[in-house]
Amino acid sequence: MNIAPNSYSVTRKRLMAAVASIAVAGAIGIGALTTGTGPVLADAVRVEAPQVPGFADVVERVSPAVVSVKVKAKISPAADDGSDQSDDPDGMNNLPDNPQLRRFFKEFRGFGDQNGQGGIRRFGHRDHNNDQPRPVAQGSGFFISDDGYLVTNNHVVEEGSAFTVVMNDGKELDAKLIGTDPRTDLAVLKVDGVGKFTYVDFADDSKVRVGDWVVAVGNPFGLGGTVTAGIVSARGRDIGAGPYDDFLQIDASVNRGNSGGPTFNLNGQVVGINTAIFSPSGGSVGIAFDIPASTAKQVVQDLMKSGSVQRGWLGVEIQPVTSDIAESLGLKSQNGALVSSAQDEGPGKKAGIIAGDVITQVDGKDVASPKELARLIGAYSPGKSVDVTVWRDGKSQTVKVDLGKLPSSDKQASADQQQPAAPAKPDSLADLGMTVTKSENGKGLVVTDVDPDSDAADRGIQPGDIITSVNSTEVNATDDVTKAMTEAVKSGRKAVLMQITRDDNNRFVALPVAKG
Repeated sequence: MNIAPNSYSVTRKRLMAAVASIAVAGAIGIGALTTGTGPVLADAVRVEAPQVPGFADVVERVSPAVVSVKVKAKISPAADDGSDQSDDPDGMNNLPDNPQLRRFFKEFRGFGDQNGQGGIRRFGHRDHNNDQPRPVAQGSGFFISDDGYLVTNNHVVEEGSAFTVVMNDGKELDAKLIGTDPRTDLAVLKVDGVGKFTYVDFADDSKVRVGDWVVAVGNPFGLGGTVTAGIVSARGRDIGAGPYDDFLQIDASVNRGNSGGPTFNLNGQVVGINTAIFSPSGGSVGIAFDIPASTAKQVVQDLMKSGSVQRGWLGVEIQPVTSDIAESLGLKSQNGALVSSAQDEGPGKKAGIIAGDVITQVDGKDVASPKELARLIGAYSPGKSVDVTVWRDGKSQTVKVDLGKLPSSDKQASADQQQPAAPAKPDSLADLGMTVTKSENGKGLVVTDVDPDSDAADRGIQPGDIITSVNSTEVNATDDVTKAMTEAVKSGRKAVLMQITRDDNNRFVALPVAKG
């Protein structure tokens, strides 16, 4: 009798569950019919990442100040000698037979785009009957004043007789050449009579640090305004381009046609000017070199003022101070520039600077290296009187020098011509690993043989070199060398400083004194 109620209860529960299921299914069905889409189960993935600084704001502000520079020239037809230049696509056959020069042009390339396609234009293959200016180069530049002065590279404009700048909006304007400075590879052009220009300013590059973000803007391969970004990779690079090498190295991609274009910091200031790349392959490999803003600013001011740069001239040949040289002279550091010779009639020699002096300061500014000395002296105007501090005979002294005007050639030394004397019998300097004989003019000792396992050989002394002094004392016999070495030992020095002449060039070499 109790079965009926239980059966009813179970049946009722089953019916209620079925009704609930139908209701849920109905609700889903109605929703699907109402929206026309399937059910939305979750939102798409979205990550709130930290905001990374970009370069768009900088680029937007500075781009109107950056231009493309097109250069044309009237070039006289080459003599028709029937020669075929197809086997010299890089124009290397016309370079002097100098391995270092050829290596420089292969690896450290100025990259004004010569024909818009990255190659070097050859002038022999054109219509000789047309004497109109023809395109010879294409690079980049940027305005530095609102009245139309702009900066580019000297190697972009040096072949030119007509110049056109292409603005960021595509407008083309004629420009005239104001001045060039080949030593720093800088040039200034001027655009006249079209209103005010957007321009940029130079940064204080002394505050630039390795690792800072930079943006390069230019005209690579003639493509027009192009922006690349990277960091400052190094400072103070010397690539063998000249006496004032002090380049910033950056890894922003720059190529032919970027020459003369600016590299900006994130404040929109110019920290450097693109001038060369390291490129074994001919294209960008991520190593580019910029003329620093401090150098460019001074040169540009001079070019705008007078069309040329007048630099001070000290009139000495110099070389680095190595650890051995510092030891031989009693110097505590390798800072300074060792005078290998004072040029005749030069300001330095007139003031009393002599070979063997180490220049350590100019007007109280420390001289870290020969390059630093060249930059310090070059920053002064000719006629400027400066105090030059030298290390001589174990102590510092200061001489006052009235700087001259830098000659067209950086090297103006001359050698005295003497009547030859009878050849002398060779003598041995066994402790130094050399055999020497008196020179024909009676001044110095000529090296006739060098032990290949000696310190002299390790330091580059070769047969034919002339030893003119040891520790600033002239030597004309082996006894003079022995005496100088003995005095060095008594003074507690571990090396002697020899002045060597080779091919009319002077340099100093430090050799260890005899051991034991």
